[in-house]
Amino acid sequence: MQILCFEDDRVEFLRPIVQARPAYAITSASFRLIDWLRRISGNLCGSIRPYLQELQKLDYQVEGLDGLQEDAEGILLINARVAPSVSLEAELRSLAGESRTCVVLDLEDDSVLAARVVAADLQAIGPLDTEEGWSQLMELVRSAAAHQSSIDVFRWPHDVIKHHMREMPDAMSWRLGHGDYRESSDGVFVRQGAELGKYPVVDTSEGPILLEENVKVGPFCYLSGPVYAGAGARVIEHAALKDGVSLGHTVKIGGEVEASVIEPYTNKQHHGFLGHSYLGSWINLGAGTCNSDLKNTYGTINIHYGESKVATEMQFLGCFIGDYSKTAINTSIFTGKVIGVCSMMYGFVTSNVPSYVNYARLFGQTSLLPADVMINTQRRMFERRNVEQRECDKQLIRDMYELSVNERASVDQDIL
Repeated sequence: MQILCFEDDRVEFLRPIVQARPAYAITSASFRLIDWLRRISGNLCGSIRPYLQELQKLDYQVEGLDGLQEDAEGILLINARVAPSVSLEAELRSLAGESRTCVVLDLEDDSVLAARVVAADLQAIGPLDTEEGWSQLMELVRSAAAHQSSIDVFRWPHDVIKHHMREMPDAMSWRLGHGDYRESSDGVFVRQGAELGKYPVVDTSEGPILLEENVKVGPFCYLSGPVYAGAGARVIEHAALKDGVSLGHTVKIGGEVEASVIEPYTNKQHHGFLGHSYLGSWINLGAGTCNSDLKNTYGTINIHYGESKVATEMQFLGCFIGDYSKTAINTSIFTGKVIGVCSMMYGFVTSNVPSYVNYARLFGQTSLLPADVMINTQRRMFERRNVEQRECDKQLIRDMYELSVNERASVDQDIL
Protein backbone atom coordinates (compact mmCIF):
# COMPACT_ATOMS: atom_id res chain seq x y z
CA MET A 1 0.00 0.00 0.00
CA GLN A 2 1.08 3.58 -0.68
CA ILE A 3 1.22 5.74 2.47
CA LEU A 4 1.05 9.49 1.92
CA CYS A 5 1.58 11.89 4.81
CA PHE A 6 0.51 15.39 3.84
CA GLU A 7 0.59 18.87 5.31
CA ASP A 8 -2.57 20.94 4.97
CA ASP A 9 -3.11 24.69 5.20
CA ARG A 10 -3.48 24.57 8.97
CA VAL A 11 0.17 23.59 9.41
CA GLU A 12 0.94 27.32 9.57
CA PHE A 13 -0.93 27.48 12.89
CA LEU A 14 1.87 25.33 14.38
CA ARG A 15 4.55 27.96 13.84
CA PRO A 16 7.27 28.28 15.09
CA ILE A 17 7.73 24.60 15.92
CA VAL A 18 7.25 23.54 12.28
CA GLN A 19 9.34 26.22 10.58
CA ALA A 20 12.42 23.99 10.43
CA ARG A 21 10.77 20.55 10.22
CA PRO A 22 7.82 18.75 8.64
CA ALA A 23 4.84 18.55 10.97
CA TYR A 24 5.22 14.75 11.11
CA ALA A 25 8.60 15.28 12.84
CA ILE A 26 7.21 17.05 15.95
CA THR A 27 8.11 15.05 19.04
CA SER A 28 5.49 14.50 21.74
CA ALA A 29 5.70 11.86 24.49
CA SER A 30 9.06 10.76 22.98
CA PHE A 31 7.55 9.81 19.58
CA ARG A 32 7.03 11.51 16.22
CA LEU A 33 4.23 10.69 13.81
CA ILE A 34 6.78 9.42 11.31
CA ASP A 35 7.94 6.81 13.85
CA TRP A 36 4.49 5.21 13.84
CA LEU A 37 4.02 5.50 10.06
CA ARG A 38 7.21 3.52 9.53
CA ARG A 39 5.68 0.62 11.45
CA ILE A 40 2.95 0.26 8.82
CA SER A 41 3.91 -1.80 5.80
CA GLY A 42 3.94 0.30 2.65
CA ASN A 43 5.80 2.87 0.57
CA LEU A 44 5.91 6.09 2.62
CA CYS A 45 5.89 9.46 0.82
CA GLY A 46 5.36 13.02 2.05
CA SER A 47 3.62 16.07 0.62
CA ILE A 48 5.04 19.01 2.58
CA ARG A 49 5.97 22.69 2.14
CA PRO A 50 8.31 23.14 -0.84
CA TYR A 51 11.30 24.60 1.03
CA LEU A 52 11.51 21.51 3.27
CA GLN A 53 11.40 18.90 0.52
CA GLU A 54 15.15 18.40 0.15
CA LEU A 55 15.56 18.07 3.92
CA GLN A 56 12.72 15.54 3.86
CA LYS A 57 14.69 13.31 1.50
CA LEU A 58 18.06 13.74 3.23
CA ASP A 59 17.11 13.76 6.92
CA TYR A 60 13.95 11.64 7.01
CA GLN A 61 14.53 9.41 3.94
CA VAL A 62 11.02 10.18 2.71
CA GLU A 63 10.27 10.76 -0.97
CA GLY A 64 7.86 13.41 -2.22
CA LEU A 65 4.80 12.92 -4.37
CA ASP A 66 7.06 11.81 -7.21
CA GLY A 67 7.83 8.72 -5.12
CA LEU A 68 4.25 7.44 -5.25
CA GLN A 69 3.80 4.23 -7.20
CA GLU A 70 0.80 2.53 -8.74
CA ASP A 71 -0.59 0.12 -6.19
CA ALA A 72 -3.54 -2.25 -6.42
CA GLU A 73 -4.22 -1.64 -2.72
CA GLY A 74 -4.63 2.13 -3.12
CA ILE A 75 -3.45 4.86 -0.74
CA LEU A 76 -3.55 5.51 2.99
CA LEU A 77 -3.59 9.30 3.60
CA ILE A 78 -2.46 10.75 6.95
CA ASN A 79 -2.44 14.41 7.93
CA ALA A 80 1.04 15.41 9.17
CA ARG A 81 -0.59 17.18 12.14
CA VAL A 82 -1.92 13.90 13.55
CA ALA A 83 -0.53 13.43 17.06
CA PRO A 84 1.72 10.41 17.68
CA SER A 85 0.32 7.97 20.22
CA VAL A 86 0.50 4.30 21.12
CA SER A 87 -3.08 3.78 19.93
CA LEU A 88 -2.43 5.38 16.54
CA GLU A 89 -0.84 2.33 14.93
CA ALA A 90 -3.96 0.21 15.52
CA GLU A 91 -6.19 3.09 14.35
CA LEU A 92 -4.31 3.41 11.07
CA ARG A 93 -4.17 -0.34 10.49
CA SER A 94 -7.93 -0.49 10.96
CA LEU A 95 -8.39 2.30 8.43
CA ALA A 96 -6.00 0.66 5.97
CA GLY A 97 -8.04 -2.53 6.19
CA GLU A 98 -11.20 -0.87 4.89
CA SER A 99 -12.38 -2.25 1.54
CA ARG A 100 -13.98 1.05 0.53
CA THR A 101 -12.85 4.65 0.30
CA CYS A 102 -13.50 6.29 3.68
CA VAL A 103 -12.31 9.27 5.72
CA VAL A 104 -11.62 10.51 9.24
CA LEU A 105 -12.50 14.20 9.66
CA ASP A 106 -11.60 16.60 12.45
CA LEU A 107 -14.96 17.38 14.03
CA GLU A 108 -13.73 20.80 15.14
CA ASP A 109 -12.71 22.28 11.78
CA ASP A 110 -13.60 19.60 9.20
CA SER A 111 -9.94 18.95 8.30
CA VAL A 112 -9.08 15.61 6.72
CA LEU A 113 -7.08 13.70 9.34
CA ALA A 114 -6.77 10.39 7.51
CA ALA A 115 -8.36 8.54 4.63
CA ARG A 116 -8.32 5.21 2.85
CA VAL A 117 -8.64 5.55 -0.93
CA VAL A 118 -9.08 2.34 -2.91
CA ALA A 119 -7.29 1.96 -6.23
CA ALA A 120 -10.50 1.99 -8.28
CA ASP A 121 -11.39 5.47 -7.02
CA LEU A 122 -7.87 6.76 -7.67
CA GLN A 123 -8.23 5.99 -11.35
CA ALA A 124 -10.88 8.69 -11.66
CA ILE A 125 -8.56 11.52 -10.60
CA GLY A 126 -5.45 13.08 -12.12
CA PRO A 127 -1.80 12.86 -10.97
CA LEU A 128 -1.46 13.84 -7.32
CA ASP A 129 1.61 16.00 -7.94
CA THR A 130 -0.58 18.55 -9.75
CA GLU A 131 -2.87 21.09 -8.11
CA GLU A 132 -5.87 19.75 -10.02
CA GLY A 133 -5.17 16.15 -9.07
CA TRP A 134 -4.72 17.02 -5.40
CA SER A 135 -7.96 19.02 -5.37
CA GLN A 136 -9.79 16.10 -6.91
CA LEU A 137 -8.38 13.76 -4.27
CA MET A 138 -9.48 16.02 -1.40
CA GLU A 139 -12.94 16.38 -2.93
CA LEU A 140 -13.17 12.62 -3.23
CA VAL A 141 -12.22 11.86 0.37
CA ARG A 142 -14.41 14.61 1.83
CA SER A 143 -17.42 12.99 0.19
CA ALA A 144 -16.42 9.48 1.29
CA ALA A 145 -18.00 7.41 4.04
CA ALA A 146 -16.94 8.24 7.60
CA HIS A 147 -14.55 5.92 9.43
CA GLN A 148 -14.98 5.92 13.20
CA SER A 149 -11.71 6.84 14.90
CA SER A 150 -10.34 8.63 17.96
CA ILE A 151 -7.31 10.04 16.14
CA ASP A 152 -5.93 13.12 17.93
CA VAL A 153 -4.44 16.13 16.12
CA PHE A 154 -2.23 19.15 16.79
CA ARG A 155 -4.13 22.38 16.06
CA TRP A 156 -1.87 24.76 18.02
CA PRO A 157 1.62 24.40 19.55
CA HIS A 158 0.23 24.04 23.08
CA ASP A 159 -1.55 20.86 21.97
CA VAL A 160 1.89 19.24 21.77
CA ILE A 161 2.47 19.71 25.51
CA LYS A 162 -1.10 18.74 26.42
CA HIS A 163 -0.74 15.53 24.38
CA HIS A 164 2.75 14.90 25.77
CA MET A 165 1.60 15.00 29.38
CA ARG A 166 -1.35 12.70 28.69
CA GLU A 167 0.47 10.15 26.52
CA MET A 168 3.87 9.89 28.22
CA PRO A 169 3.02 6.95 30.54
CA ASP A 170 1.63 4.83 27.69
CA ALA A 171 4.58 5.72 25.47
CA MET A 172 7.06 4.54 28.10
CA SER A 173 5.15 1.31 28.65
CA TRP A 174 5.16 0.64 24.91
CA ARG A 175 8.90 1.23 24.67
CA LEU A 176 9.58 -1.16 27.53
CA GLY A 177 7.49 -3.84 25.86
CA HIS A 178 9.22 -3.46 22.49
CA GLY A 179 12.82 -2.60 23.36
CA ASP A 180 15.92 -4.43 24.56
CA TYR A 181 16.37 -2.45 27.76
CA ARG A 182 18.24 -3.69 30.82
CA GLU A 183 16.88 -2.75 34.25
CA SER A 184 19.91 -1.24 35.97
CA SER A 185 17.98 -0.41 39.14
CA ASP A 186 14.36 -0.41 40.24
CA GLY A 187 12.40 1.34 37.46
CA VAL A 188 15.49 2.54 35.57
CA PHE A 189 15.96 0.93 32.15
CA VAL A 190 19.05 1.44 30.02
CA ARG A 191 20.50 0.44 26.69
CA GLN A 192 24.12 -0.23 25.80
CA GLY A 193 26.56 2.44 26.88
CA ALA A 194 24.07 4.35 29.08
CA GLU A 195 25.39 5.38 32.48
CA LEU A 196 23.62 6.64 35.59
CA GLY A 197 26.00 8.71 37.76
CA LYS A 198 26.74 8.24 41.43
CA TYR A 199 24.30 9.18 44.16
CA PRO A 200 21.15 9.52 42.08
CA VAL A 201 17.71 10.06 43.62
CA VAL A 202 15.11 8.25 41.51
CA ASP A 203 11.33 8.22 41.84
CA THR A 204 9.59 5.82 39.45
CA SER A 205 6.21 5.73 41.21
CA GLU A 206 4.59 7.63 38.30
CA GLY A 207 6.61 6.07 35.49
CA PRO A 208 9.97 4.60 34.50
CA ILE A 209 13.26 6.20 33.52
CA LEU A 210 14.40 5.15 30.02
CA LEU A 211 17.94 5.88 28.86
CA GLU A 212 18.86 5.09 25.26
CA GLU A 213 22.32 4.19 23.93
CA ASN A 214 25.25 6.16 25.39
CA VAL A 215 23.16 8.48 27.56
CA LYS A 216 25.32 9.91 30.35
CA VAL A 217 23.68 11.07 33.59
CA GLY A 218 26.00 12.92 35.95
CA PRO A 219 26.20 12.45 39.73
CA PHE A 220 23.72 13.87 42.24
CA CYS A 221 20.78 13.98 39.79
CA TYR A 222 17.08 13.73 40.63
CA LEU A 223 14.96 11.80 38.12
CA SER A 224 11.20 11.49 38.60
CA GLY A 225 9.52 9.39 35.93
CA PRO A 226 8.36 9.17 33.35
CA VAL A 227 11.61 10.41 31.78
CA TYR A 228 12.95 9.55 28.34
CA ALA A 229 16.47 10.42 27.14
CA GLY A 230 17.41 9.83 23.51
CA ALA A 231 20.70 8.37 22.32
CA GLY A 232 23.80 10.32 23.30
CA ALA A 233 21.98 12.77 25.58
CA ARG A 234 23.88 14.20 28.56
CA VAL A 235 22.26 15.09 31.86
CA ILE A 236 24.55 17.41 33.79
CA GLU A 237 25.32 16.85 37.49
CA HIS A 238 22.74 18.12 39.99
CA ALA A 239 20.02 18.24 37.31
CA ALA A 240 16.38 17.54 38.19
CA LEU A 241 14.12 15.99 35.52
CA LYS A 242 10.55 15.32 36.56
CA ASP A 243 6.88 14.83 35.72
CA GLY A 244 7.32 13.75 32.09
CA VAL A 245 10.46 14.91 30.28
CA SER A 246 11.38 13.82 26.76
CA LEU A 247 14.91 14.54 25.53
CA GLY A 248 15.93 14.09 21.91
CA HIS A 249 19.23 12.56 20.91
CA THR A 250 22.46 14.50 21.53
CA VAL A 251 20.80 16.93 23.96
CA LYS A 252 22.62 18.47 26.95
CA ILE A 253 20.42 19.21 29.96
CA GLY A 254 21.06 20.76 33.35
CA GLY A 255 19.07 22.57 36.01
CA GLU A 256 15.39 21.83 36.64
CA VAL A 257 13.20 20.58 33.78
CA GLU A 258 9.55 19.62 34.17
CA ALA A 259 6.98 18.20 31.71
CA SER A 260 8.83 19.41 28.61
CA VAL A 261 9.82 18.23 25.13
CA ILE A 262 13.31 19.02 23.84
CA GLU A 263 14.30 18.20 20.27
CA PRO A 264 17.78 16.91 19.23
CA TYR A 265 20.97 18.98 19.52
CA THR A 266 19.54 21.53 21.96
CA ASN A 267 21.48 22.70 25.03
CA LYS A 268 20.16 23.76 28.41
CA GLN A 269 23.35 22.92 30.20
CA HIS A 270 23.28 25.21 33.24
CA HIS A 271 21.05 25.97 36.22
CA GLY A 272 17.63 27.48 35.62
CA PHE A 273 14.04 26.26 35.29
CA LEU A 274 12.20 25.01 32.19
CA GLY A 275 8.62 23.85 32.61
CA HIS A 276 5.76 22.65 30.37
CA SER A 277 7.61 23.87 27.30
CA TYR A 278 8.66 22.79 23.81
CA LEU A 279 12.15 23.52 22.49
CA GLY A 280 13.14 22.90 18.88
CA SER A 281 16.61 21.85 17.74
CA TRP A 282 19.93 23.74 17.92
CA ILE A 283 18.70 26.00 20.73
CA ASN A 284 21.00 27.18 23.51
CA LEU A 285 19.66 28.51 26.82
CA GLY A 286 22.22 30.57 28.75
CA ALA A 287 22.99 30.00 32.42
CA GLY A 288 20.18 31.13 34.70
CA THR A 289 17.53 31.18 31.97
CA CYS A 290 14.10 30.49 33.49
CA ASN A 291 10.57 30.42 32.18
CA SER A 292 7.25 30.77 33.98
CA ASP A 293 4.63 28.07 33.48
CA LEU A 294 2.02 29.29 36.00
CA LYS A 295 0.20 32.62 36.23
CA ASN A 296 0.20 34.50 39.53
CA THR A 297 -3.59 34.21 39.51
CA TYR A 298 -3.40 30.40 39.08
CA GLY A 299 -5.85 30.78 36.19
CA THR A 300 -5.81 29.07 32.82
CA ILE A 301 -3.45 30.48 30.20
CA ASN A 302 -4.32 32.27 26.97
CA ILE A 303 -1.71 32.42 24.21
CA HIS A 304 -1.32 34.84 21.35
CA TYR A 305 -0.34 33.11 18.10
CA GLY A 306 0.19 35.98 15.70
CA GLU A 307 -3.07 37.92 15.78
CA SER A 308 -5.06 35.03 17.28
CA LYS A 309 -5.72 34.79 21.02
CA VAL A 310 -6.33 31.17 21.98
CA ALA A 311 -7.68 29.84 25.28
CA THR A 312 -5.56 26.77 26.08
CA GLU A 313 -7.63 25.64 29.11
CA MET A 314 -4.27 24.70 30.67
CA GLN A 315 -3.17 25.95 34.07
CA PHE A 316 0.48 25.01 33.52
CA LEU A 317 2.07 26.07 30.24
CA GLY A 318 5.51 27.46 29.53
CA CYS A 319 7.08 28.62 26.27
CA PHE A 320 7.58 27.47 22.69
CA ILE A 321 10.96 28.20 21.15
CA GLY A 322 11.76 27.74 17.46
CA ASP A 323 14.96 26.15 16.16
CA TYR A 324 18.31 27.99 16.39
CA SER A 325 17.15 30.59 18.94
CA LYS A 326 19.32 31.49 21.97
CA THR A 327 19.00 33.16 25.35
CA ALA A 328 21.65 35.13 27.22
CA ILE A 329 22.46 34.49 30.87
CA ASN A 330 19.66 35.14 33.35
CA THR A 331 16.98 35.53 30.69
CA SER A 332 13.45 35.32 32.10
CA ILE A 333 10.61 34.18 29.82
CA PHE A 334 7.07 35.03 30.91
CA THR A 335 4.18 32.55 30.87
CA GLY A 336 2.93 31.24 27.52
CA LYS A 337 5.37 33.08 25.26
CA VAL A 338 6.04 32.04 21.66
CA ILE A 339 9.54 32.60 20.31
CA GLY A 340 10.37 32.29 16.64
CA VAL A 341 13.37 30.69 14.94
CA CYS A 342 16.88 32.19 14.84
CA SER A 343 16.30 34.87 17.49
CA MET A 344 18.45 35.92 20.45
CA MET A 345 16.95 37.07 23.74
CA TYR A 346 18.31 39.13 26.61
CA GLY A 347 16.74 40.16 29.91
CA PHE A 348 12.97 39.80 30.32
CA VAL A 349 10.89 38.25 27.53
CA THR A 350 7.51 39.79 28.25
CA SER A 351 5.98 39.41 24.77
CA ASN A 352 6.14 36.99 21.87
CA VAL A 353 9.37 37.20 19.90
CA PRO A 354 9.36 37.08 16.09
CA SER A 355 11.99 35.19 14.11
CA TYR A 356 15.42 36.65 13.32
CA VAL A 357 15.61 39.41 15.92
CA ASN A 358 17.86 40.47 18.78
CA TYR A 359 15.28 40.94 21.53
CA ALA A 360 16.43 43.14 24.42
CA ARG A 361 13.41 45.25 25.31
CA LEU A 362 14.67 45.62 28.88
CA PHE A 363 17.50 47.71 27.43
CA GLY A 364 15.32 49.44 24.86
CA GLN A 365 16.83 47.53 21.96
CA THR A 366 15.30 45.21 19.39
CA SER A 367 17.10 44.75 16.09
CA LEU A 368 17.11 42.55 13.02
CA LEU A 369 19.32 39.43 12.80
CA PRO A 370 20.34 38.94 9.14
CA ALA A 371 20.23 35.45 7.65
CA ASP A 372 23.99 35.51 6.95
CA VAL A 373 24.70 35.99 10.65
CA MET A 374 22.61 32.94 11.49
CA ILE A 375 24.27 30.86 8.76
CA ASN A 376 27.66 31.59 10.33
CA THR A 377 26.23 30.78 13.76
CA GLN A 378 24.84 27.53 12.38
CA ARG A 379 28.27 26.60 11.00
CA ARG A 380 29.96 27.14 14.36
CA MET A 381 27.28 25.14 16.19
CA PHE A 382 27.53 22.27 13.74
CA GLU A 383 31.32 22.17 14.07
CA ARG A 384 31.02 21.82 17.85
CA ARG A 385 28.86 18.71 17.36
CA ASN A 386 30.87 17.31 14.42
CA VAL A 387 27.92 17.85 12.09
CA GLU A 388 28.54 18.81 8.46
CA GLN A 389 26.89 22.04 7.35
CA ARG A 390 25.31 21.29 3.99
CA GLU A 391 24.09 23.74 1.40
CA CYS A 392 20.50 22.70 2.21
CA ASP A 393 21.07 23.65 5.87
CA LYS A 394 22.21 27.12 4.86
CA GLN A 395 19.31 27.40 2.43
CA LEU A 396 16.89 26.54 5.24
CA ILE A 397 18.13 29.60 7.16
CA ARG A 398 17.60 31.78 4.09
CA ASP A 399 14.16 30.35 3.38
CA MET A 400 12.92 30.73 6.95
CA TYR A 401 14.14 34.35 6.93
CA GLU A 402 12.16 35.18 3.81
CA LEU A 403 9.08 33.34 5.04
CA SER A 404 9.07 35.23 8.35
CA VAL A 405 9.16 38.79 6.93
CA ASN A 406 5.47 39.35 7.64
CA GLU A 407 5.90 37.89 11.12
CA ARG A 408 8.41 40.64 11.96
CA ALA A 409 6.43 43.36 10.22
CA SER A 410 3.26 42.54 12.16
CA VAL A 411 4.73 43.28 15.59
CA ASP A 412 4.99 46.66 17.24
CA GLN A 413 8.75 46.90 16.95
CA ASP A 414 11.00 49.00 14.75
CA ILE A 415 13.18 46.17 13.48
CA LEU A 416 12.98 46.52 9.72
